[in-house]
Amino acid sequence: MISKEIENLIVKYLSQAASAEDLDVLNNWIADDKNHQVYKDFIKTHFAITLAMNDSDINKIKEELRKEIRKGKKQYYSRRLLSVMKYAAIAIFFIGVGIIWQQGVFDKTQNAVIVPRTDAITLELENGDIEIITEAGTAQVQDSNGKVVGVRQGNKLVYDQSEELKLVYNTLTVPNGKQFNIVLSDGSNVHLNSGSSIKYPINFLKGQRRQVFLTGEAFFEVAHDQENAFIVNAQDLDIQVYGTKFNVSNYPEDRDTEVVLVEGSVGLRESSLENGNKAEVYLKPGYMGVYNKSDNNISQEEVNTSIYTSWMNGNLVFRNSSFENIIQKLQRHYNVVIINNNEKLANETFNATIETQHETIEQVFNYFNKVYQIEYKIIENKIIIH
Repeated sequence: MISKEIENLIVKYLSQAASAEDLDVLNNWIADDKNHQVYKDFIKTHFAITLAMNDSDINKIKEELRKEIRKGKKQYYSRRLLSVMKYAAIAIFFIGVGIIWQQGVFDKTQNAVIVPRTDAITLELENGDIEIITEAGTAQVQDSNGKVVGVRQGNKLVYDQSEELKLVYNTLTVPNGKQFNIVLSDGSNVHLNSGSSIKYPINFLKGQRRQVFLTGEAFFEVAHDQENAFIVNAQDLDIQVYGTKFNVSNYPEDRDTEVVLVEGSVGLRESSLENGNKAEVYLKPGYMGVYNKSDNNISQEEVNTSIYTSWMNGNLVFRNSSFENIIQKLQRHYNVVIINNNEKLANETFNATIETQHETIEQVFNYFNKVYQIEYKIIENKIIIH
């Protein structure tokens, strides 16, 4: 059996979130001969997706593996990492060859092409005017009076710190299929995921708490300011920040709001309650707070944080996730419409790791068809599961 600690380290490594210390522990573990087969079995069970979705050409598979090994040599301790990569490569290579031998060339029955919609990132100013945000080059960011308040640098807005007498709010909306970054006037970084929006002051006022309003998902790196508290309002949940890094997932269609703490400290409290009416729930690094929207209960559990932050590296990592949840995230990230007519599938759980920057939605569903025998058709630019 593989321990939870080692499993988490392997997940972190394959989702490109492992630190040098993590790799040291993993390298020492895999150096023990009795762990080699355990490691390869784990790879086979949980991480066959990339090879299963790729072209069946064995030479292409070999080349992808060579690229991964070359890339691995450049990170951290090359000798240690090569030891880990060797067994990952062996395990995945034989999986890929096995799939090809058993099935021959992947069939092309699902050869229709779906074209994701392209929607614009928008910025709503305090007077209601809406501007389209492009993602190329640089440009000045102005308020409704034409005053320069910041700059856009590619896919990032950076606001300047200035003296203001009142709070003036902007709302940045990121559609499905895109991500965007914003640096607030206090230096706090916010990484917005697909299908998300954030309302924020273009400048925080001294002596007042720093409050922003989030719908969707974002990763926060909050600038420390002991005198001015930072609060993220996620609809019915307030997240009191004490200088930290954390991920918030708060999509309207989800049953829960999830807060995953990577570093620092946060406190969770219902937005409708005044201070003192209900105890604040504090999270420690490595824990996830879950706010149930139906019963207003806040619970917490220890998690592998890299799973919940992998979207920033272009990955979607699912571990024992319901098919319904997987579909929702695929729709957001690929900006496509997926209709599930197979009700039995909705609550079934799956494991998958998807590199959204390299895998098309067709390849993702080809994987589900080959590995899990999930049948689907592409009709009028929609994916219909039956």
